[in-house]
Amino acid sequence: MVTLSGHAYCWDVLGDPAFAGRAAELGLDSVTLAAAYHSVRAATPLHPHHQVVEARYAALYRPVRASVWRSRRLRPLAPDWMDAPDPFRTAASALSARGLGVVGWVVLTHNTRLGTEHPDVTVTNCFGDRYPYALCPSWDEVRDYAALLAAEAVHEVPLSMVSLESCGQLGVVHAGHHDKTVEAWDEQARRWLSVCCCPACRRAWVTAGADPERIVGQLRAAVRTGSAVDDAELILGARLRAAEQLRRQCAGALGGTPVLLHAGVDPWATGPSPGHVHATPARLLLNAWAVAPSTVEAVATAVGRGDTVHAYVTALSPVRGADLPGHVRALVGAGASGIHLYHLGLAPARRQQAMHAVAKILEKT
Repeated sequence: MVTLSGHAYCWDVLGDPAFAGRAAELGLDSVTLAAAYHSVRAATPLHPHHQVVEARYAALYRPVRASVWRSRRLRPLAPDWMDAPDPFRTAASALSARGLGVVGWVVLTHNTRLGTEHPDVTVTNCFGDRYPYALCPSWDEVRDYAALLAAEAVHEVPLSMVSLESCGQLGVVHAGHHDKTVEAWDEQARRWLSVCCCPACRRAWVTAGADPERIVGQLRAAVRTGSAVDDAELILGARLRAAEQLRRQCAGALGGTPVLLHAGVDPWATGPSPGHVHATPARLLLNAWAVAPSTVEAVATAVGRGDTVHAYVTALSPVRGADLPGHVRALVGAGASGIHLYHLGLAPARRQQAMHAVAKILEKT
């Protein structure tokens, strides 16, 4: 049986008495509900009381307990744009009351507020440019923060699973405020500009037997001229080890709650779904927003190496609603055991129809 989950924010649920009913009528097994999320300007076209929510900074949608966070430099903020003292628990309870399972959705290293306030722990490229939206998981402090954030996000809320986004490193590609970087670099240059050269990453290179200055020189030359990076595998190995350590710490902090990892099959991938290479099979959420053979092939690749794969699809533009059911059918055919729909709150009525079509397909699997 292929499971179906729909993504939502707390503000989609709270204040809309019809939300849980719509989700149940869609035939969802669960709602993947954001418990800790980055800044966003979100449309709410179906909500009875508002149409836009400005979430100005990354927030923890739970009480930020002083007893837990007081001694820490990296600590979250509660959302001042919401009235509920515990938005995630309140929204989760409303969904559970309608018989829906709840998956906690936790964004880890993507936090522009913390990166701006503490630039020393951010991803830094080979030219010294810092990416304030990206906390680097090579730092012990960042991993400790992320693990505690994950635990606090779901504290004492019954969940079927926890979905961890940006459980690894973000890179140069980012939809920033009035972003003007599109088409500035080719794919290879983006890869090398996404290599973090912060002090913690440099120490990891030294531990692996490399000269950090030599690596930085290779990266700069590769960005400018397209030349080879001789130490590429060493660089990648250090990044993947940091990401794996982050994953382990978060999983440990969550106790026995099953973890669904946003990930990509390309080991060089950065961003919300960073590259994942692990010796034992994992439960992965693979981004399949693009209606293209490549996303279907990615699912097949991960399934082939033994991973349990959930495919993450969008009902929003630029995907045509008419194309989504066939895409989902192909993903299931490639071995996806779960489909995750983006996004219950962002999609207007005309886009909700595509999600209903997906649900009908899965009824037959």
